[in-house]
Amino acid sequence: MRREEKNTIIDSLAEKLKEYSHFYLTDTAQLNAADTSALRRKCFENNIRLIVVKNTLLKRALEMSEGNFEELYPVLKGTTSIMFSNTGNSPAKLIKDFRRQHDKPVLKGAYVQESVFIGDQMLDALVAVKTREELIGDIILLLQSPAKNVISALQSGGNKLHGVLETLSKKEN
Repeated sequence: MRREEKNTIIDSLAEKLKEYSHFYLTDTAQLNAADTSALRRKCFENNIRLIVVKNTLLKRALEMSEGNFEELYPVLKGTTSIMFSNTGNSPAKLIKDFRRQHDKPVLKGAYVQESVFIGDQMLDALVAVKTREELIGDIILLLQSPAKNVISALQSGGNKLHGVLETLSKKEN
């Protein structure tokens, strides 16, 4: 591969690192053609971009990027596929689902919500990571809860007061 081609690939990877806020580094070696095609199809369905990359080119792209990715450099060995996503936990869910029938892909590392995760043992933690929208929903629920409690207390208090007044009015007759 010529230097110009390498530079083009590095620039393309660096651009994708800017475009997508999360990425996963995986090992997809020894997947046969049918399984690889099935994985690519699932990625496409879940708005995940899957690219097989050379480790040296990816390392250069990471070095060019604005983030601090030094913790990921040691996992850049063997075959590496990178999954780009704008949703932090969707690649983890896809990997976990795909591995119900296959041995691969194996998670090497991930960059999710400005945090680095290393190793396949982090897959369950990454599945549990909430998206921005889920966190906003949780906050709204927490904020609504006290208001609902106050309204409920006022309504039940009104019912009790109504019952007391009705009982007193019946006693006077």
